[in-house]
Amino acid sequence: MSTQHQADQTPTPRYKPYRGAAGGWGALRSVAQAWLGSNNALKNIRALLKTNQNGGLDCPGCAWGDSPESGMVKFCENGAKAVNWEATKRRVDPAFFARYSVSALLEQSDYWLEYQGRLTHPMVYDAASDRYQPISWEGAFNLVAKHLLKLKSPDQAEFYTSGRASNEAAYLYQLFVRAYGTNNFPDCSNMCHEASGVAMAQSVGVGKGTVTFDDFEHADAIFVWGQNPGTNHPRMLEPLREAVKRGAQVICINPLKERGLERFQHPQNPIEMLTNGDRPTNTAYLRPALGGDMALMRGMAKFLLQWEREAQANDAPSVFDHDFLNEHTGGVLEYLAAIDATSWEHIVEQSGLSLADIERAAQMYRSAENVIMCWAMGITQHRHSVPTIQEIANLMLLRGNLGKPGAGLCPVRGHSNVQGDRTMGINERPPVALLDALEKRFKFKVPRHNGHNTVEAIHAMLKGEAKIFIGLGGNFAQATPDSSRTAEALRNCELTVQISTKLNRSHLIHGKEALILPCFGRTDIDLQVEGPQAVTVEDSFSMVHESHGQLQPLSRQMRSEPAVIAGIAAATLGAHPMDWNWLIADYSRIRDLIADTIPGFEDFNQRLENPGGFYLGSSAGERRWNTSSGRANFKPNVLPADLIHESVRATGQIPDLIMQSMRSHDQYNTTIYGLDDRYRGVKGQRDVLFVNEADIIRLGFKPGQKADIVSIWSDGRERRVKGFTLLAFDIPAGQAAAYYPEVNPLVPLESVGDGSHTPTSKFVAIRLEAASETGRIL
Repeated sequence: MSTQHQADQTPTPRYKPYRGAAGGWGALRSVAQAWLGSNNALKNIRALLKTNQNGGLDCPGCAWGDSPESGMVKFCENGAKAVNWEATKRRVDPAFFARYSVSALLEQSDYWLEYQGRLTHPMVYDAASDRYQPISWEGAFNLVAKHLLKLKSPDQAEFYTSGRASNEAAYLYQLFVRAYGTNNFPDCSNMCHEASGVAMAQSVGVGKGTVTFDDFEHADAIFVWGQNPGTNHPRMLEPLREAVKRGAQVICINPLKERGLERFQHPQNPIEMLTNGDRPTNTAYLRPALGGDMALMRGMAKFLLQWEREAQANDAPSVFDHDFLNEHTGGVLEYLAAIDATSWEHIVEQSGLSLADIERAAQMYRSAENVIMCWAMGITQHRHSVPTIQEIANLMLLRGNLGKPGAGLCPVRGHSNVQGDRTMGINERPPVALLDALEKRFKFKVPRHNGHNTVEAIHAMLKGEAKIFIGLGGNFAQATPDSSRTAEALRNCELTVQISTKLNRSHLIHGKEALILPCFGRTDIDLQVEGPQAVTVEDSFSMVHESHGQLQPLSRQMRSEPAVIAGIAAATLGAHPMDWNWLIADYSRIRDLIADTIPGFEDFNQRLENPGGFYLGSSAGERRWNTSSGRANFKPNVLPADLIHESVRATGQIPDLIMQSMRSHDQYNTTIYGLDDRYRGVKGQRDVLFVNEADIIRLGFKPGQKADIVSIWSDGRERRVKGFTLLAFDIPAGQAAAYYPEVNPLVPLESVGDGSHTPTSKFVAIRLEAASETGRIL
């Protein structure tokens, strides 16, 4: 059967709970299927063997750091999927667009769209035929420039960035946009780890992690909050199981029992594979209520405070690190008062855990000398995410668990360079120091006012205040909340531009005029005037390293992301503030500019010669606190009185369930590699809702029955997805879970995190109704 035929087939949906470990033979089979399904298997062997290797390509998947050990295979199952998905031989060329109208393509699934292959030619939308047609690169650049230059204000354009853009592309992008005159930088980090940056900057003076890869070998305890590394960061499983093996505590806090957080069979361990053995990845597993993590943390702090007072009364060793507190922190007394003011009843009720479980977690934290706390979007996509992350910091400060080996804060990022993009200046609220450095180096007045984040950009497009949308990668139409309103916003634009590797729904939900500009991926050889070029990325541990493409691009019409940005910039601004074509000829020239303006990148090109790249460092990891007080700040936030939003309460409806959105094991963000979710036992389907069986029966349904999911919000809009199969699953009562982007239509645009504007995709109040006809809502 051809791979194209496979994509067109509708597999028979099945659901059978998975009994095996994470990794193992299932992972090897999945890698083989992805490799053979690329239609480019022989050439892709080279790409895979060079993935995450010195002189090779950086994995286009997650941002987990590379192990310092050398080895022939340094990619995981999902990394192999990402490489083979990008390095396909299938092409989406002018003949493809001549065959399909945009209306016809809109009827296809997201999986089918991306499965068609790589975009090969610049295309412009023709409204008369409802088709994309070829356009020259010069014509495309001039069209963008014409629209940008006729705006009344630069703030009427939105410049989106995906986390897969390289440091070089991101730097050029922000330089062009600021020279053009705006700070409108909605980007993917606004939808995932924005709360981490906001919270940590206020608490410890830096918006990213304080640990290195090596710290995991020295930790006595590792707490994993709201994270599913088995699917989202599979290479993280090895350090977790190694920590358990050497006697460290690994405490996993997640409402769902994710297989990767239970046990792992290493595909590169011959004995385990032959004996079907595996090893545990946790020593304790706690399952709080959705949104209850902060209450659990506050309970842990309350126990620590109780034990500290008992130690003082009995002249026993202190629980708190008083030397650290006195030398490095501020606000501890106010925080201790906030702990005293929080009742045990409130903590237990909101956490969804027993007092005994909370005490056990506190005791494991107390008993460890060196502690790492990791978290991901199970923490960041709530209304109170900023206070929750600051509560993590509070806990760590009490015992001095920052700035020493084996300890620190570790927000685990998603896309491979989402952290690097922010470091390069992709920031709608840029730091003054960055703007000063740009102004000094390039001799132009930079815009000083705040720009739009992702949610603000959607609102601006809906109101007609923003008229142009340019997307540097990603799939904005599907990744964002309130899908029908996002679609309306994009269609309201005069021009939409998508700089992309593969076809996705954002190309089909477009403005009055629209461009598709095909760019290189991480696997493609990037040949410029001065020869082959490398790009750089920054991982979750602030390591910066090179990535070299390994395969010839499918078309000479494809261009690198830096080259596309430079083309738009030159057409719009001429040679202001730099000769853009000169920069593109040799990316080391871009890196020299980065070295001139971004702290930590001094001697950038020379330091890249080190195998594995170089460490940017972390001020908080060195106990330097870049806060207004010059100290690490305890934040005495009040535990929310009610996790249910007042706009839900205002409807008078009691939610049937609280739902979180999540990835399947066969996807990465909005990229759907297949229709299976191996670790959850789902095959051939994505429109499913995971629910406790008792809840299914309580609500008058039966397991396997279809239902519509309706979001509860008081603005009068109906938010509904249709025909979802109810799967009886091991999930706490009152909770539900479903895949995104399928349930993104249910997330209200106004339901965002306080202080972060991050959509609250992990806490959506819903009700179930008898199924109506199925259909896509856009």
